[in-house]
Order: sequence, then structure tokens, then C-alpha cells
Amino acid sequence: MTSQKNLTPRTWSELILLGVIWGMSFLAIRIALDTVPVITSVFHRVFWAALALWLVIGFQRLPIPRDLHIWGVFLVMGLLNNVLPFSLMAWGQLYVETGLTSILNAATAIFGVLLAALFFRDERLTKTRALGVGLGFLGVSITIGLKQFGSLNPSNLGQVAILTGTLSYAFAAIWARAYMSALPPQIAAAGMLTGSAILMAPIMLVVDGVPTFALPLETWSAIAYYALLATAGAYLLYYRVLQRAGSGNVLLVTLIIPPIAILLGAVVRDEALPPRAFVGFAVLALGLLILSRSRNRD
Repeated sequence: MTSQKNLTPRTWSELILLGVIWGMSFLAIRIALDTVPVITSVFHRVFWAALALWLVIGFQRLPIPRDLHIWGVFLVMGLLNNVLPFSLMAWGQLYVETGLTSILNAATAIFGVLLAALFFRDERLTKTRALGVGLGFLGVSITIGLKQFGSLNPSNLGQVAILTGTLSYAFAAIWARAYMSALPPQIAAAGMLTGSAILMAPIMLVVDGVPTFALPLETWSAIAYYALLATAGAYLLYYRVLQRAGSGNVLLVTLIIPPIAILLGAVVRDEALPPRAFVGFAVLALGLLILSRSRNRD
């Protein structure tokens, strides 16, 4: 059992900032995809983010892990938390609106609760959590409109890819708790991203070829944003908020992200979501609020 942590005004501000940063990342990724192939865009994200975090670690003079076992753990974590979800969700964004992608991304918390209950004894699926999970899946079902899957098309496949990516995120959380909880967050994030870059490099060379650096300024700005701020910087801020707010309260960031992404998608890319997306998000948000409160009480 853990004590409930209250959100101070400073923690609230950091939580909102994290939600805004991640909410804006969906637009930045979509802008980059206009000129950069999916796999290359993911390589840019993990490579530059890893480099930035190692610079932070060097400045802080933190010890670098030398155990090969730990680096094996980093490779698996990079596969689950970056390579698979980043690639699947980036491909999905080619066919799915920015705001809708951000709504489906919130399913990570729902899958996370279910998998935690399967793998860890102290994460039992109580009645309250079951209600939250049920509402979460109902919200996702409403959002994607299950009747739309009567015939497969790129949009439907894109939504499946995004949801598969959120499932991979959930498995990554299980892996991190089991094998990385003792590591400083800076080291864990940098090692994970380095493992991701190692895995992505040969895939990129085979699928996309050698990346070009002759990209428009808009593309480089988008890459810089989602790699340095929305990945490297956001990981550091996330762990800070997690420590201050607790795992229950940090779930609230998933409620902040979609409105930001929906607004930017509408303003910048003239995207319009169907009414069911907003209804689905409202039901999903209710489920997430219930899960957040249940984690605070447990």
C-alpha cells in the first residue's frame, strides 16, 4: 500500500507542462513525416534524444553501466518502449488524424493496468480498477467506431497499428519495473534510447537507405522538437513528476495530451475529427480518472 500524494501547484504546473510537450509532439512527428520516411524519423528521434541524455549524464558525472546484462536489458526496453511503438504509431499517423492518434495513445494506461495485474501480485485488478479499465476500452471502441472495421482500409489499419503501439508501451512498463527500477532515471532513459538507436540503424539502412541531411528547416525543427524536447527532455520531466505526484496522479497527463493535439491538428493541418472521437475520449477520460483515484488509494 502506498500513501496518497497530493498535487501541489508546482507539481500541477509540471504535469500540465508535460502534457503540453507530449501533446505538441504528435503534430511535430506528423510534420516530419511529410518529408522523412517512417523508420528514418524514428531513428532521428531515438539517436538525438540518446545523445542529449548522455551529455546530461556526462555533465552530472553519473557512472555509466558496464555490465553487459544491463545493456541487454536496455536493448529489450528500447525495442518495447521505442522501436515498436514509435514505428507503429508514426506509420499510423500517415493515415490517422493527429488528434485521434493522441486519443488512442491514452489506451497505454488501460493496457498497463491489465498487464500489471497479470505480472505483479501487488497490482491486483480491484473492482474499481476493473471499472476504469472497462470504461477505458469502451471509450476506445467508441472512438475508433468498431463498425468501421467491416472493410479494412489504411485508416483502420493505422488505428490498429497505433493501438498495438500502446500495447507495446504497456509491456515496456512491465519490463522496466522488473529489471530497471534500481537504475537512475537518466541512465535508464539514455540506455534505453541508445539500445533503440542500435536496433533502428540497420533497419533504417535496409528500408530507407542512408538518411539525407538536406531537409527543410521546418522538418529539422520538428525533429529537434520531438527528439530533444518531447523525448529526452520529457523523459527527465516525467520521472520528476512521477516522483513528486505518484503513479496515480501522473496518469492525469493522458487527459491533457489529446486536447492539445486535437487543437493543433485542427489549426495547423485543418483536421476534423468525427463526433464519436470526442464521445469516446470523454468515456476514456472517465475511466482514466477512476484508475488514477484507485492508484492513489492503493
